[in-house]
Amino acid sequence: MLIAGGYGLVGAQAAELLRERRPGLPLVLAGRTPANGGALAERLGGATCVRIDLTEAADPLGDLAEVPAAILATVNDPRGALLQAALDRGIPYVDITRWTALVRGALVRCAATPAHAPVMLASGWMGGVVPLLAAWAARDLQTLDRIDIAIRYALADRAGPDSVAYMDRLADRFETTIDGEPRLVPALSDARRVGFADGSRGRVLRIDTPEQMTLPAVIGAPTVATRIGFDDQTTTATLAGLRRLGVLRLLAAERLTDTRRALMHRPGEGGPALVRIDLSGDERTATVQVHDPAGQSHLTAVGAVIAIERVLGLDGGPPEPAGPRFPEQAPDPEAAVATLARHGVEVAKRPQ
Repeated sequence: MLIAGGYGLVGAQAAELLRERRPGLPLVLAGRTPANGGALAERLGGATCVRIDLTEAADPLGDLAEVPAAILATVNDPRGALLQAALDRGIPYVDITRWTALVRGALVRCAATPAHAPVMLASGWMGGVVPLLAAWAARDLQTLDRIDIAIRYALADRAGPDSVAYMDRLADRFETTIDGEPRLVPALSDARRVGFADGSRGRVLRIDTPEQMTLPAVIGAPTVATRIGFDDQTTTATLAGLRRLGVLRLLAAERLTDTRRALMHRPGEGGPALVRIDLSGDERTATVQVHDPAGQSHLTAVGAVIAIERVLGLDGGPPEPAGPRFPEQAPDPEAAVATLARHGVEVAKRPQ
C-alpha cells in the first residue's frame, strides 16, 4: 500500500498505526524527498520509500516499479493527478485532504472516469471521523432536523502546513445546507458558545468543511453547520474581527499565502483535539463528545486507518464497492468507535 505523504506528520502516524494493526502489510512511503523517510521505513520494517511529487508529475505513479494495492493520500493532491492515476489503474483510493471544492472536483473525475475500485473521500474533519460519528449518532433519532459540529483547535498542537489550508478560504462565503436548501454563508460568522469534554467553553464560528456537503446528501440532514474556535479565545475574536474589517480578504492574494497561513500555523509540542457534535430531531437530541489527548494529527491518522481498512475489507466487513464513498456510509460505525477507543480517543454519546 502506498501512502502519499507517508513520512509527514499525519502520514507517518497512519503508517505506524497500520504497522501495529497489520504487521504483514507492505508499506510504500511516498513524498518529494524519500531520504527523509528512511529512518521511519527502517523502524517500521517491510516499508520502502519512493519519490512522488504531486505538484509536478502528470502521472505520479508512472515511475513506480509496481502498482500499489491501495493508495492513502495524506497530502494535498492539488491537480487531482494522484486520484486520476488511481482511477485509470483501478486502485482503491482514500483521500483525507480535500476541502469542499476539491471533493466536488473528485466526484466529477469519478463520473468522467468510471471507477473500478472504491474511492473513499474521507476529507470531512479529522480524516472523516466527525461525519462518521455524526451519522452514527443520527441512528438514535427517528427524524433529523440539524447537526451542529463544534471544533476546538489547540494552538499548541502539532500541525503540518496542510492542516491550515482552510485559512485560504476564511474571507469567502461558502455553500452549506440550511433547511434542506443550499445557502451561502460567510466564514467566521454565526457565533455560538459551546462546552467541550474537558470542561472548557468557548465561542465557535462557521468554517467551510466537506461534511456540510456530504452529510445532507448521505443521511438527509436538512441543516448542517461546522464551526471552529481556538483554545486561545483572543485568536478566535481576532480572526472574526479581521474578517469583519475586510483584512482577510486583502490577505487572500496568492503572493500572501505564507503570511495568511502563518496566522494559524504555529505548531507546538502538542495539544488535545476536542469536537462536539449536537443533533436534534423528533423532539429529541443527541450529543457526541470527542477527545483525543494525542491531538488532531493523531485523530486524523486514526480516521485515515479506519477508512483504508474499510475500503480493503480489513475491518472484518467486505471491501467497499467500486465508486465514490464517504465515511458516514460506514455499515458498522460501532467498529469504528471501537477502533478509536483502542487508540486512546474518547467518544461519549449522550441521547436525550
